[in-house]
Amino acid sequence: MSKRRVFDIGFPDDAIEAVPAGTEQANRRSPMAAAISENAEALRDRAEVEAQIRAENDALAHEFVRLKKLGVVVDMIALDDIRATALTRDRAIGRDDELDELKDSIRAIGLSNPIRVVARDDGFDLVQGYRRLAAYRELLAETGDTESWGRIPAGLIPADGSIEGLYRRMVDENMVRRDVSFAEMAELARAYTLDPETTATTLDAAIATLYASANRQKRIYIRNFARMLDALGDSLRYAPEIPRALGLSVWKRIDREPETAARLRGRLDTEPSRSPERELEILRVYAETTTKPEQAAQASPARKPGAKTTLRVAHGSEMAQLRASEGRVELRLPRDFAAVDRGRLERAVTAFLSALDD
Repeated sequence: MSKRRVFDIGFPDDAIEAVPAGTEQANRRSPMAAAISENAEALRDRAEVEAQIRAENDALAHEFVRLKKLGVVVDMIALDDIRATALTRDRAIGRDDELDELKDSIRAIGLSNPIRVVARDDGFDLVQGYRRLAAYRELLAETGDTESWGRIPAGLIPADGSIEGLYRRMVDENMVRRDVSFAEMAELARAYTLDPETTATTLDAAIATLYASANRQKRIYIRNFARMLDALGDSLRYAPEIPRALGLSVWKRIDREPETAARLRGRLDTEPSRSPERELEILRVYAETTTKPEQAAQASPARKPGAKTTLRVAHGSEMAQLRASEGRVELRLPRDFAAVDRGRLERAVTAFLSALDD
């Protein structure tokens, strides 16, 4: 086999022209070099985009966690996945008379305030929104429309919160709305001490935890209502209907005359089918019953005849002078009280007397 010949081709020196540096021909690369360079640039660009995406995802994840801790992350949750038994509710169990109005509002404008739930086990435990959840369940039962009423907007609360924190969330919402009675608040405090998941072992500890945002006087009212409930037990059928002043008056007599509590329970038990109005009447009669003279003397310390109490109270930039004696209270202030509306004056005196009774 003959070898392939290789010939050298010679060119005259003047045939080779020098290419000046920096010109287009001098900078021209081979197709392979150009492809490699373009691929490297594309990889760099892709890496930069991926880094930006990861940074954005990290920021979104942190923001999601922050919003979730605030309880403002809202999702549509199936009603069947929500349990309302984890916490003892701070309202009487039973159908709310105003639930129909809430349902009408939800039908017209939707649910403006989502319920609050915490994810546990294979579902969600209700923290806030018992009435709203009840309204959705009734709407679903009435219409069968799972598309509209089978799921409810719910704010997600982090599951790492303590049971005390969940109770506080429930209580604080209802205290702001002011539609929970003292009896319901007192009943919750009693149940809280019995809940094995809580750390409170006494009624006072439960009240201090649940109603930390309430003022001291309100906590005293709740404690006195709880003691009244302890004394009367199941004999009371309509405890949430008891006004504050009446409940405190009933407890004062029970505290002063413990032996009368059994008689009051018996009186209530003789009318098992009584109405709420009738129960309030029985309690009112009991609270207003005159104490025996010798007991009244023991309850009220003796005062010197003609004794007087004088004090000065700052009222804005003015100073009010008050003088109190047997059967008489005199208030002096540089103000024309005769010019005050009669209704306002009457309400002010009523509040003054109620404060003295409390």
